[in-house]
Amino acid sequence: MGGEAWLFLFSVLASAGFLFTTVFFLIMFSDLETDYINPIDLCNKLNQFVLPENIAHAIITTLFLLCGQWTALLINAPLVAFNANKILQKNHMYDATEIFRTLPNHKKESFIKLGFYLLSFFYYLYRYVEMIAALIAGKVPLVKVKESSC
Repeated sequence: MGGEAWLFLFSVLASAGFLFTTVFFLIMFSDLETDYINPIDLCNKLNQFVLPENIAHAIITTLFLLCGQWTALLINAPLVAFNANKILQKNHMYDATEIFRTLPNHKKESFIKLGFYLLSFFYYLYRYVEMIAALIAGKVPLVKVKESSC
């Protein structure tokens, strides 16, 4: 199996993880609105996922760059830039003292990320299946003659 197929398989699995994380965030925000959880517990639970999610997404985007997957890179670059900007401005973590004031913005961001991760999941799945089908059909040799970066 070629390097690109492994990359898209890894991307499918990572996108599934990102989807579950985003749904978890939305459920936690809903629990905060209905007073099932207090702001301190919410921030403690969510903050442990923020940086790993951003780092994993940046790594996947970097792998797309290294492997020459330009479409996937262009799809992911805006979200990586948005996350990097939030980290550089130091407002990527949730603050328990301001969570009620900023909750609508956090929910909006989570819904946008949910849509992005859902679309990217199906794009990566399509590219993975396409590469496997080409491999089975014999259009892509198992061992490439030309050296590839992936």
